[in-house]
Amino acid sequence: MGFTDFLRNFHEKHEKLKHTIHNKWRYPLPKSGQYAMALFYFSIPIVGGHYVMEWAKSKSVDEIGARGEKLREKKIQGIGNKTIVDGKVESIGAGGWGGGVHLALSDEETQKKNKAMLEAMFRRERKRRRKEMKESEQEKNHNENKEETS
Repeated sequence: MGFTDFLRNFHEKHEKLKHTIHNKWRYPLPKSGQYAMALFYFSIPIVGGHYVMEWAKSKSVDEIGARGEKLREKKIQGIGNKTIVDGKVESIGAGGWGGGVHLALSDEETQKKNKAMLEAMFRRERKRRRKEMKESEQEKNHNENKEETS
């Protein structure tokens, strides 16, 4: 008896076991049982995810401390768009530490530049749409003239 015979025999026994499990021991569940099983299978990843997150939190506290007190370098601190870098308060975002984009905190000059750029973009879009409309009207007129001459 070689290895291929062993694999064939194993496959046959496995198929027989699957057939027994799926056909002889299976009873249809009532609606309440179906709902209970759906709830059970739905809750497994939720509960498992909760415990994984709790484990990750505890590992984080072990590694860096509850407020980051175990970190080797504590140069950057702060909340919002202001931060303390090496004891100096700096603005994070547009023009501040790390670059960024101009959002609601932009000054009047930046707002004027943004408004001008937006108006220019709208002008280009209006011009493009007018051109498309004109071309479609010309094509329509051309097709109508072609039909009249036919």
